[in-house]
Amino acid sequence: MEESHSKKIHKDLDILESKLNALEASTTDKYQKSMISVIKGMVENQKRLVDEFEHLKKAIDLLTLQIFDVEKRFNSE
Repeated sequence: MEESHSKKIHKDLDILESKLNALEASTTDKYQKSMISVIKGMVENQKRLVDEFEHLKKAIDLLTLQIFDVEKRFNSE
């Protein structure tokens, strides 16, 4: 079965976050640690956006089904 696009993006972001954690643990430079922290925050926000987008897609699908159902009932009367 093919992996969904959002799951692939989530997986890629998890991998990126793991690499950033390793990089953060290995550096002693405060500037680098600060930059890594900012990038990690961006990665976490991107993961939330992907999740929210999936929720919106599901909501649109459900709404579309409801519209078709109402239209079908209306046309059958």
